[in-house]
Amino acid sequence: MLRVTVGSAEERDEEDEGEEELRDGGVPFYVNRGGLPMDEETWERMWRHVARMHPGGEALAKDIRGVMDLPKIPVPSVPTFQPTATIPLRLEAIQKYIRELQYNHTGTQFFEIKKSRPLTALMDIAKEMTREALPIKCLEAVILAIHLTNNMPGVERFPLSFKSQFSGNHFYHIVLGIHSGGRFGALGISRREDLMFKPLEFRTLLDLVQEFEGAYRGYWHTLRKIKIGQYVSHDPHSVEQIEWKHSILDVDKLSKEELRKELERHTRDMRLKIGKPAPPSPTKDRRNSMGSPLKGPGSPIRRISRVERRPSGEKKVLEQKPTDINGYQIRV
Repeated sequence: MLRVTVGSAEERDEEDEGEEELRDGGVPFYVNRGGLPMDEETWERMWRHVARMHPGGEALAKDIRGVMDLPKIPVPSVPTFQPTATIPLRLEAIQKYIRELQYNHTGTQFFEIKKSRPLTALMDIAKEMTREALPIKCLEAVILAIHLTNNMPGVERFPLSFKSQFSGNHFYHIVLGIHSGGRFGALGISRREDLMFKPLEFRTLLDLVQEFEGAYRGYWHTLRKIKIGQYVSHDPHSVEQIEWKHSILDVDKLSKEELRKELERHTRDMRLKIGKPAPPSPTKDRRNSMGSPLKGPGSPIRRISRVERRPSGEKKVLEQKPTDINGYQIRV
């Protein structure tokens, strides 16, 4: 508590980040860190959590676990497209697939998503999601949506996360922002119908953000903070990390005009990244030997600088920087 009270804005932001991964609307949830199939300890812990949190309590868990002939759940098919399919139709099909997986209400996230992992490792997890076809939460849906849109070069993707407040509790949510053909939209999953998919029809990033803000108001939530990342590479074998929060905007402290300027600035920053060279992908043999991206003794940890995480309201200082194609550190 002392650290949160006296820490800097960046430290408090790191506290939010950790809480985002372990709490869902003020209610703690677990993460399956042992992979699939679940180990016995994680399996039993999930059911104990269901018994504590669900209104039906232990009776519900016993009813489900005691039935030997549960109906077979249909496995959704990963969408495939004809070459003539338009971008909006493809996005709708991808959202339909994500929706068919259903939202995970168990209180245990089935797939562990470490945001610091390289893109290639996260895409391996996305492939596992399609094989297992289990219910997912919002962060898993973002990783899956990136995987499903990788072969759509005319579609730019960026993480868009929200922090809202209701009845003293903070709620965290994330979707995958979409930009194509001069229009913005979003893919994702939520318990609320209007807090996930947004069709590709919003002219500016401000229009998209205001659409989500209006949805939050409909549930009596106050939107406190928005974090917007950079465009994500389309190379599924890229070793770069996703930049989750290039801009951090304190919505309740910004006027409408200030918010508009910040979002226009971020849109320009995203467009500038398109022209920058990406770090080379590893060779096939090296990709096969990478496995889990565990930190080796000589592997430096990439830390996002305070300049890159520029909070809302701070003036951008233009500096002449040399082009550095090795800006992303490889974690193997």
